Amino acid sequence: MAERYILLVEDNPDDEELTLLSLRKRSLGHDIVVVRDGVEAIDYLFGTGPYAGRDVSQVPTVILLDLKLPKLDGLGVLERLRADARTRTVPVVVLTSSSQEADVRACYDLGANSYVRKPVEFGAFVETIGTVGWYWAQLNAPPPVRGPC
Repeated sequence: MAERYILLVEDNPDDEELTLLSLRKRSLGHDIVVVRDGVEAIDYLFGTGPYAGRDVSQVPTVILLDLKLPKLDGLGVLERLRADARTRTVPVVVLTSSSQEADVRACYDLGANSYVRKPVEFGAFVETIGTVGWYWAQLNAPPPVRGPC
């Protein structure tokens, strides 16, 4: 895997496919790793479970995190990420269909860097996700990588 990658945490196969299409259309030069629930995201990021032995010093450039996930929802994932020094500063963009004010507030309270509502219309979805990926992967200056704790 390349040193720079995007982690997509998405359980809906249609949204996953559209997100991958949108990101690849922008030719970001990043690998894209997909996990499909909150527990798998935590296992991947911290090198546990089926990802035991993974080099956890390789952190994503950005995490695109769905809010409504099985096993552990996006808020639970975000809370766990921000509680650990190794992942505290990794940019997290919540991608969701939720427009509930309580969800927006909870995400920002837990340290989300951005909250983006997934457009319903195909063209708008592709444009929005492509723009989000381009910004976080190409324009944003990521935090320095932390050494082992």
